[in-house]
Parts: sequence; structure tokens; C-alpha cells
Amino acid sequence: MSTYSQEIEAAAKLCDSNGSAWNAINPESVARMRLQNKFKNGLDIAKYTADIMRKDMEAYDKDTSKYTQSLGCWHGFIGQQKMISIKKHFEGKTDRRYLYLSGWMVAALRSEFGPLPDQSMHEKTSVAALIEELYTFLRQADARELGGLFRELDAAREAGDQVAAKAIQNKIDNHVTHVVPIIADIDAGFGNAEATYLLAKKMIEAGACCIQIENQVSDEKQCGHQDGKVTVPHEDFLAKIRAVRYAFLELGVDNGVIVARTDSLGAGLTKQIAVTKEPGDLGDQYNAFLDCEEVSESDLKNGDVIINRNGKLLRPKRLASNLFQFKKGTGEARCILDSVTSLQNGADLIWIETEKPHVRQIGGMMDEIRKQVPDAKLVYNNSPSFNWTLNFRQQVFDAWKEEGKDVSAYDRDNLMSAEYDDTELSKVADDKIRTFQADASREAGIFHHLITLPTYHTAALSTDNLAKEYFGEKGMLGYVEGVQRKEIRQGIACVKHQNMAGSDMGDDHKEYFAGEAALKAAGKDNTMNQFG
Repeated sequence: MSTYSQEIEAAAKLCDSNGSAWNAINPESVARMRLQNKFKNGLDIAKYTADIMRKDMEAYDKDTSKYTQSLGCWHGFIGQQKMISIKKHFEGKTDRRYLYLSGWMVAALRSEFGPLPDQSMHEKTSVAALIEELYTFLRQADARELGGLFRELDAAREAGDQVAAKAIQNKIDNHVTHVVPIIADIDAGFGNAEATYLLAKKMIEAGACCIQIENQVSDEKQCGHQDGKVTVPHEDFLAKIRAVRYAFLELGVDNGVIVARTDSLGAGLTKQIAVTKEPGDLGDQYNAFLDCEEVSESDLKNGDVIINRNGKLLRPKRLASNLFQFKKGTGEARCILDSVTSLQNGADLIWIETEKPHVRQIGGMMDEIRKQVPDAKLVYNNSPSFNWTLNFRQQVFDAWKEEGKDVSAYDRDNLMSAEYDDTELSKVADDKIRTFQADASREAGIFHHLITLPTYHTAALSTDNLAKEYFGEKGMLGYVEGVQRKEIRQGIACVKHQNMAGSDMGDDHKEYFAGEAALKAAGKDNTMNQFG
């Protein structure tokens, strides 16, 4: 990466080579604009962030405390503010902190149809559009932050403070970008393998270095935490994994990352009986999970579908919906086979959608997976669909009861009640929630922890609080006390909302383009000056 001085020197040579016609072009301004636009397109971003993610995966293999995290973001501004906050609170670094793009939030918040359930009914191109939007906002955050440093550099030079100027230039040379990896949800591929490939290309061109795909039937897709999920035979899913890999390779993102998600734990149905050529092959293993009854030729009815296994005639249980049912209690075994098969056929990471956050349950499946794929790593959804408080209080209750500890003071079914908030059990449960990510990364192979829809909930909560106070007795104090005063005291960058929207950068450009004739917005009458 070129230093600030090198960029100026390169720009100066370019200007000199074009003679007097370029006399009004300032090489240092050119250098500044180039540094503010480090990433020229989405493929630049995808290649850069894929390298980061691969290094993080290697680091995790050596030390499980180096797990990664992300929060789901449904708008570019949300992603931008998240990364600005991370740099502010964590010494200017973004290490091991990613973005997550949730298909659920695209459906609920970004579809032209209005709010939709998580069933892949939204416009497929809205996924790639959100990726591009997120990175546009992150690139703008870089430009804004560097613009502030350039202003500081100009002020230090004007004051004749060479020591300060050198220190600021060092900050410019070592600037940490807000651009980080994104794990992007392609749902079940929005169609067949060709449709998956075409959408994957759009997502990669927008900047995605990591694509997550699930093994549900595309036109029957459900949210992983809802009922009615239908899975596909392994070969169908593997074709889509290969389609995503081809998309990465075609676009030159050779180390792109694929996350294969299995919904088998909560999916009791399949649309198809797998093709099998010989006993024990992948199709035969899939079909072995089907809920079947043994029949003879005389039992056969019109339209029956029959499987021949080891010389026995088996009739799979077929529902009125024309779907086939799996045997009860086979979910974990199916998850394990799904995960192993995906990793052995091109996926880099796996995702098991569970019904609760329980380290032992997750770890048990990962132990079985790692018997066949020793370096298997998991992406895990720390989902808002879980009642974390109740789940962990019940886990502690059950553990204490098993140990013989007296739990008579607690009603297991009512542990969510606020009456238990200050009890020993609740404090232990809260501590387990606090350490869940570290514990699960150490004991259950979780490389990446994400929360799918946190900013959906925070937006609703903060808006509820503001509406209650502003439209109530507090009036304007509801906004000032609940929002602006906190922004100022917590150093929230967007308290200067004109600056956040690019006003100062616009002023810089006006000066570059028009010199002294520039009509700038940041003068003494700008009300943003009230915020220092």
C-alpha cells in the first residue's frame, strides 16, 4: 500500500506529464481523493475481505479464542455506524469483526412488496443491492475519517507544528479501513443451480467474499426457526455449492468462502426421494432416514412410491402435500451427514440451525462431524428467535437439579419472571450467556458468531422509547434527554449529521474544483459548530 507521500509524488508526475493544461490540478488533492477511494469496485472488496477471512480461519484453527463475530445490518447506514462504533471502542481496530446480511431482514425491510415473511419471496436482486449499499456506506466512512485527518494535517502545517504534522501523516499511512468481510445470505439459491450461480455472481460483484446457502427446497423455503421446512437430497445441494464456487472462480475471487447451512434439525420433510445407484451411496443414506413401512406386492395401492432396500419393499410415508416424511429423532444424524458431505464437496464452513443455544448439543454434533473432517468449523446464529433468558435459566435449573442441588425455590416453567432477576440462578445464567460465545468456540467448534436481526430489534426499541417520550409529557425533552444529550456525551459521530452525510467532503471537493470561488457549507453560520 502506498504511503501518503508516495501518492502525492505519483500524482505530481502525472500532472507534470500533462503540461500546463493540468496546472490547476493539485497533486496532493489527487492523492487525497485516491486514498479516500481505496476500493474501486466490489471485486476489489471481495478479494481483500476474502484474504482477511481466510487468515482469521487459520488463526482460529490455532487458537479457538480467536473466534469472529458479526451483527446483521439491514441498511448501509446501520452497517456504517456499527463499524464506526467498533473502531471507536476497540483502539481503532476492526479485527475479527464482520458484517452479516440476513435474508430475513431483506424480506422484512427491503422488499418493494413491503414486509414479507422469510420465504424467499422478495426480489432476489435486493440482496446484491444491499451488499453494494453496505460497502458504499463503509467506503464513505473511510473517506470521511481520512478527510478529517487531512484537515488536521492542514491545521498543523498552518500552525508550523512539524511534529504534529508528521504524527498525523503517520495516522493517514496506517489508516484502518471500515471495510470488513460480509457473510451474505443467498437463502436456498432462489431457484435451480443456474439461478444460484447468477445471483452469486451479482453478490460477489457487489463485494461479498462469503456466501451462505441452505439445503431447503428453494420454492418451499422457510425461516430456520419456523415449522414446515423441507430439505433437498444432498446431490441437489452440492450442485448449488459448486455453482457458488464457479461464480467465485469466474470472477477471480479464488479464496471466496462458502457457508453450507443445514436446516435438517428442524426439517421433518423432503420433496424428493434421492437417486441411488448402489447400497450405501449418498442417495441411499438420505433415503434411509425416510419414514417407511415394509409392504408386500399385495399391499401396493394405485400411485404408491416404493423403495427397494436390501430386497425389502418399503413404502415412504407421503403426505397430502406430496411431501415425504423423515423418521422422528433423525434430525441430528441428518445434520451431521449434511455437514460432512458439504465440507467434503466444496463448502468451507458449516451452519447448523438449532432450536436453542446449548453448547453441549452443538458440541456433540461437531464432535461427530470432526471425526470425518477434523478442521470443521461452524458459523452459528445467536438468534433473537431464542428466548435467551429462559433457555439459560432452565439450563442452570436442570444442571442444579441433576447435581442434587435444592431448586424448590424456582418454578422452571416461570423462570422468565422478573421476580427471579436478582436470584443466584439468574446471575449464574446471565454469566453463561455472557461467556456463551467463548465457551461455544472452545467446546463446539464455532468460528463465527452472528446475530441475524439485532438491528431490527434495536431500531424498534429505540423508536418506541422516543415516541413514548416525545409525544408524551416530556415533549422535546424526550428527544434531547433520550437521544441528543447521550449522543454528545458518548461521542456518537452522527450527532454532526451534516458531516456524516458528507458535507465536509463536499466542501473539500468544491475547493479542489473551484479554488477560492468555492461556496462552502462549513462556515461560521453552520449550526453543527455548536457540537464542537
